[in-house]
Amino acid sequence: MDIVTAAIAACHDAYHARGDGVSMRFNQSLADKLDATMLVQLLPDDAVNSLGRWLTDPERGRRYRKGSGTHTVPYSPSTWMAVDPWPNALADRTAVALASVSRADVVATVQVADQSESWAEAFVATQVWGYGLTGYGPYRTCQVLAQPGAEEAFAEAVSLLTDEGASAAYERLQALDGLGPAFLTKFLYFAGQALPVVKGPRPLILDSVLAGVLRRHATKVGTVADYEWAAAIANRIWRDSNWTSHRYRIYLQWMYAASEQLTAALIDWPAAPDVLELALFSAAWDPA
Repeated sequence: MDIVTAAIAACHDAYHARGDGVSMRFNQSLADKLDATMLVQLLPDDAVNSLGRWLTDPERGRRYRKGSGTHTVPYSPSTWMAVDPWPNALADRTAVALASVSRADVVATVQVADQSESWAEAFVATQVWGYGLTGYGPYRTCQVLAQPGAEEAFAEAVSLLTDEGASAAYERLQALDGLGPAFLTKFLYFAGQALPVVKGPRPLILDSVLAGVLRRHATKVGTVADYEWAAAIANRIWRDSNWTSHRYRIYLQWMYAASEQLTAALIDWPAAPDVLELALFSAAWDPA
């Protein structure tokens, strides 16, 4: 272990976890042990069955059997008047009616941005999709764009995504104030879908809903393995926000492995980890 790695490990051990009313000193080796157990256990039979039912349900997942591109959210174009730049592919902001944008629409917009290197435009498209009708979305997007070096940060994150991988790109975007993991991973997800080549696994969206699923699953897996500290560690590493780049890397590893498990177990499950992300976000399975 080199000096830098040792220092990082020491920092990991410096904070505390709390679970089941008991305070304990955080231990990275315990977190690593729980992660390793999760990567072996993956999805239990009830999860596979629940996800299979979600995929065949015409009111829920059937539309995503060929991928998540049709996943569409509504937004109000007029509420985004103050945001600049505005992607041409999105609706005219002078319109008062609601519009909608799909994942496939955003990917196409990001591909255009890649050709013109207008990553601020790409970022806006990802945030419109991410916030939908949430009223504070335009304000928060403006706050991020107004920071000196924001465009450069987006471009550097995309370059890191190509050369080093999702974890490095995630870490770069963490430097932007007001851009939490749930929305920076939306930018990384769509950039990863649009780019022809990415180092390692393509990014996926991670938010508090998905972290909650992993937290409950980790607690259950650890409890079955007789880890009396499982709940405390799971509560800390899969908390609702402020995940480290290391945690994001573990998340991608687990999601990709679980997606492969589903593809092997279910004939119709698409070989697309983002469909699993969408399914878990949509409450297709609750480990509790």
